[in-house]
Amino acid sequence: MKKKQLMSELEKSVVIEIPKDSLDEKIESKLISIGKKAKIKGFRPGKIPNSVLKKYHGSEAYQDAISELIQNGYADSVQNSDFSPISSPNIKPIESKNDNLRFEASFEILPDITLKDLDKISISRPEVKITPKDTDSMMEKLRKQKRTWKKITTKSVEGNQINIDFAGKLKGESFNGGEGKDVNVVLGEKQMIPEFEKALYGLKTGDTKSFKVKFPNDYHSKELSGKKVDFDLTVNSLEEAVLPDLDKEFVKEFGIDDGSIDKLKEDVTRNMKRELNHKINQDIKNQVMQGLLEKNDIPVPISMKDNEVKNMQKESMRQMGLKDEKDMPPAENFTEMAEKRVKLGLLISKFIEDRQLKVDQEKVKKHIEDMFAGYQEPDKLIEQYMGNQQIMGQIQSMVLEEQAFDLIAKEGKEKSNKISFSEYMNH
Repeated sequence: MKKKQLMSELEKSVVIEIPKDSLDEKIESKLISIGKKAKIKGFRPGKIPNSVLKKYHGSEAYQDAISELIQNGYADSVQNSDFSPISSPNIKPIESKNDNLRFEASFEILPDITLKDLDKISISRPEVKITPKDTDSMMEKLRKQKRTWKKITTKSVEGNQINIDFAGKLKGESFNGGEGKDVNVVLGEKQMIPEFEKALYGLKTGDTKSFKVKFPNDYHSKELSGKKVDFDLTVNSLEEAVLPDLDKEFVKEFGIDDGSIDKLKEDVTRNMKRELNHKINQDIKNQVMQGLLEKNDIPVPISMKDNEVKNMQKESMRQMGLKDEKDMPPAENFTEMAEKRVKLGLLISKFIEDRQLKVDQEKVKKHIEDMFAGYQEPDKLIEQYMGNQQIMGQIQSMVLEEQAFDLIAKEGKEKSNKISFSEYMNH
């Protein structure tokens, strides 16, 4: 840990004093241990004179002795203090007025938290009803999932699938990812950036077109964000969607053997309710987290924040399929979010401790059942999951946190917000 980072109110220190006599004794002890195994030309192991051992292994004996004495001294000093370190100590020598050695060990402690204003956290609870019209709309989406395509000779409109070859140039030069062959784009589904997709309307098979596209300022590639790019494209083919009929054969494709449309609608509505409840819970949780942070600003231990940043960097690499650490995204990309996560973790832990909350095993079971709802043979998967202690420990911690969020939400200032299913789910 770097000293310059530890300038927060959470930095504490203890002094370690090592008497000269103790150091001399420990060095002698280390030399004896080394002498039993040491191999020095002209001497048998275990028969090497002390003066020779000091010449060849004195430095090693000193380092081992000082390291052990500092470690023991640190443990004793912390035990005799009121501190509970949460980080490795940063140890540096300090001035001594006698022959004894003195060191200062700096470390971080957890902040002293007193939760306040939980009853002033504002919660807007979405009030959403799933109507038959919402279910019908979802059935149409299922039909779209099973659509087929038929070639057409008319001009491209929304809903058509256009197949293109394209090549882009930035300031007259080709760039990485700027070319595509046989690329299918369904118009209206926002697969491409808006300006590029807009240029694909009103075209026929065989058409060629040149156009400029200004990439959005927030585009993920720094090379292209905010830049104007020249594109040339050729239309290879154009197709319109053919939706299947809502009949027994269609229904059977979703695992309903008797082909009952009503049964499919029931299943669809049940899934919609599950997704809706998940989104509402996440929405309220986000509001609770925001409120907690606004009402309770606490200092963050730098060691915990740095550790969280490293975890986020590694997770980001895993998601991007990167293996080489030199490709790791820079730490500053995650600093702000890591600080928030650490703060929230500390605040929620304090709330759980204050209220002496215990995990509700029924909620744990329901959480696991919801995870596997819709799977074939969910009971077997649930049984496997519940038999894994490590995974169960993680889920229990997660459920206990959810219980805390629910309780904080109930104690806050809640108001209801009526909103339609489609508007809420697409928001």
